[in-house]
Amino acid sequence: MDFTLPKKYQLFRQMVRDFAEQEVRPRAKQVDIVGKPDMEIVRLLGENGLLGIPFPQEYGGSGLGELGYCLLMETMGGVCTSTTTTLGAHIGIGAMAIYLGGSERQKRKYLPDLATGKKIACFALTEAGAGSDAGAIKTRAIRDGDKYVITGAKVYITNGPIADVFSVMAVTDPNLGVRGGVTAFIVEKGTPGLSVSKEEHKMGIRGSATSEIVFDEVVVPSANVLGPVGAGFVNFMATLDTGRLGLGAAGLGCAEAALDLMGRYAAGRSQFGRPIGEKQSIQWLVANTAVEIEALRSLVYRTAWMVDTHQPYTKEAAMCKLYGSEVASRAIDRALQVHGALGYDRDFPIERMWRDARIAEIFEGTNEIQRIVIAGQVLRPYGVRVSP
Repeated sequence: MDFTLPKKYQLFRQMVRDFAEQEVRPRAKQVDIVGKPDMEIVRLLGENGLLGIPFPQEYGGSGLGELGYCLLMETMGGVCTSTTTTLGAHIGIGAMAIYLGGSERQKRKYLPDLATGKKIACFALTEAGAGSDAGAIKTRAIRDGDKYVITGAKVYITNGPIADVFSVMAVTDPNLGVRGGVTAFIVEKGTPGLSVSKEEHKMGIRGSATSEIVFDEVVVPSANVLGPVGAGFVNFMATLDTGRLGLGAAGLGCAEAALDLMGRYAAGRSQFGRPIGEKQSIQWLVANTAVEIEALRSLVYRTAWMVDTHQPYTKEAAMCKLYGSEVASRAIDRALQVHGALGYDRDFPIERMWRDARIAEIFEGTNEIQRIVIAGQVLRPYGVRVSP
């Protein structure tokens, strides 16, 4: 086995690092304070070809696959979690739903503009009564000739206030349930009846936009059905697999950044006449973090390889999301402890990182749900049925 990153990916990662340091890091604190995405950053991401990394060049993407996407999320994750969240919602689930489930016509119509940042995507699944239980959605899509009329509301939709293209899941046949009764749709901004309602004021990732989306008899043509009628649940669950892998990569970047801050401070801060890095209590925090980072890196990169070589990866994606979110939270918490009062100060980035990291254990499937997914995959060959 050769674990060397191919040259083109090394060059790509360095390009992303340079962009993140020059354009994103200087604005990260202000993005959090303002509580809104910096659309100039989004524009620059598009201009630099960073909004279509996993998609083939024929659809306006970079053709760097899932490994390239994970390198993007890892690098950006260590600089600004809010911007990384905007990226993930746009690429990893919003546009990815179209790439995975869309027809050739739909891909050629929507992906080029999404890959270049001319349009922003979001993924509209969650409802007030359907979070972990995604199959409990109530939003309805009723067929009327060659069109559908969608009515309902979605909540906690990342990129909702800035989206131009909405990947939406709705019930088309209540009698069939999630296996055949749920369909995915592409809905465009400006469609009559589509509106952005309440914007959320969040503890963390404040620089990403999150809102309720209301569908008041929104009419969409049958040409905007995303995938086969009745296959929406399958489409969206497959999309969430790639999103969860991206979250694992972002968690890796967060943990790496926390370890770097920890190391710098442990070397420069002295107490009792010597650097605190010489204290065993600090060394153990550093060592535990370093071990978890290397384990997570192997998991994320291997899972990206599985995606790019067309292997099943549902279990591994859930592992990436579960382990990545928890490793990131632990690493940042340790970094805060090493920094003491300075880590708790809002003028220093650890306080923001600590707030930002917590959501990763909740969205795109709580970590409790990830454990159920993993257990189901592991126990299935033994004839054990796992359910929530």
